[in-house]
Amino acid sequence: MAQEQQEPKIETRSTAERIAGFTISAIATAVLAVLFAAAVYAQDKYSLKSPSGIAFSDFRGYEDWAVVSSARTEEVLKVIVGNPTMIKAYKTGIPGNGQTFPDGSMIVKLQWKPKKSTEAPFVVDVPDVFAQAFVMEKDSKRFPKSGGWGYAVFNYEPASDKFTADPKSLSDCGNACHTAVKAKDYIFHPYQKR
Repeated sequence: MAQEQQEPKIETRSTAERIAGFTISAIATAVLAVLFAAAVYAQDKYSLKSPSGIAFSDFRGYEDWAVVSSARTEEVLKVIVGNPTMIKAYKTGIPGNGQTFPDGSMIVKLQWKPKKSTEAPFVVDVPDVFAQAFVMEKDSKRFPKSGGWGYAVFNYEPASDKFTADPKSLSDCGNACHTAVKAKDYIFHPYQKR
């Protein structure tokens, strides 16, 4: 018998298999590119600093701080929140007991443009577009000229979903206004009864 010669087997992929492999590779590359771009271009609001050096990162977690009070002007609805140091001081009677807030106290005034509720069965203004976070930080060594308080404003632009440090926001920008309540350690809002 003649010896059968075995031919080497060459594996070939079908056109469909090659296209599927290419498609998976292309999709994986595109997903990685999108994730990379999002990471590069996503704003970390906590990387912002006011012109005077007040860092938004000092107020990290303000979204979960306790409410101190609320207020309304013609243009904005405001919710005032305080960090745990500030809330603890309020609960001990500061500033009504004549003492000042301790260093490390922080307060944030969150401001929205109002709109009329279309759902409530009565006339009521509700928050519409977030506008800015006005922040105050107590540090007697850093801010001796303004009663120990530093002030900054971080504006929010809804179209870009980004915060910016207000260029006119110097560390004592709020002091001129808050001097009216110097006897209450420069704080307008008392801790409201609950």
